Amino acid sequence: MQEQFIKYLKAKAQDNTSFVEEIASVLDIGYDAAYRRINLKTSLTLEESVALAKHYNISLNKLFEVGSKSTILTDLSPPIHNKEDIETYFKQSLNNVIPLTKLKGASIIYSAKDIPLFHTLKDSFLSRYKIYVWLKDVDPDMIKNKVTFDNFIKSMPDSLLESAFKLGEIYKDLNITEIWNNTTINGTLQQVLYYYEAGALSKELALLICTDIEDVIQHVETQAIQQSFIGSKNKAIYNLYVSDIHTMTNTIMVNTPYQKVFFTPFTVLSYFKIEHQPTCELMLEFFEKQMSISKLLVNAGEKDRALFFKRMHQKINRLRERIIDNDPFDFE
Repeated sequence: MQEQFIKYLKAKAQDNTSFVEEIASVLDIGYDAAYRRINLKTSLTLEESVALAKHYNISLNKLFEVGSKSTILTDLSPPIHNKEDIETYFKQSLNNVIPLTKLKGASIIYSAKDIPLFHTLKDSFLSRYKIYVWLKDVDPDMIKNKVTFDNFIKSMPDSLLESAFKLGEIYKDLNITEIWNNTTINGTLQQVLYYYEAGALSKELALLICTDIEDVIQHVETQAIQQSFIGSKNKAIYNLYVSDIHTMTNTIMVNTPYQKVFFTPFTVLSYFKIEHQPTCELMLEFFEKQMSISKLLVNAGEKDRALFFKRMHQKINRLRERIIDNDPFDFE
């Protein structure tokens, strides 16, 4: 187990520092003593293992996970129950993403069951509505008090919106590959229809949200064609694949030269974080297979690309007509 743990630490170590010197510094021991531990001539104590785990920001679960071939341990994100929790979620996510924007070779793969979060986090009714929908799912007071979206937006904290917009902005500086299919937009449209028909969303605001969704799709199309984010400070690469076979999952893979990690949904906005490298390699391999049988839109023919986005605009228009005329429809 110690051999596997040391290998894991080496993968997390800084390139510009001698690994032996770094271990000696963390454990406050001599160079020779550190060398013996790295080369398995001396066993690490529990206290030393804990100190190393803290220094390299490794969950203590990793001390038990290393070497396992059939069992892995995961980290669960903090639960979200109210506005304050969502604001904390945005701030923590921002702090996690910022280092990736400064790390050469870092990238994200996003399996988009729904429109990816960061596309919606801008100053719009859509971003406010997304927050409202999340809270309706997790905050008992929102249901108990029958809070409508029209009333909700009047009391949204400025700090919450500011945290959301900052997170949406920072994603422009990351290299991101997304995999969509023809149903990726459906969840967002269904949310608008549901609360409109339930009387929790006025016709006026529902139509404004439809316009915001349309703007997001147009923005995504432009970025897919030019393969870069609009407004990116470091010309981050944006690739959009369309899959006709697989169902998406909202799983996010973070790939860096030093480590892989992926996040898979648990409940609303909460997720399991998996750092077990063999499992991460399997997930990356699965994503690569998905992309190999999907269409990279920038390389697809103009007809295929136009049809893909046309279908989404048609769905938005059908929702808009349903809101105006109360005619039944579905998204397919």
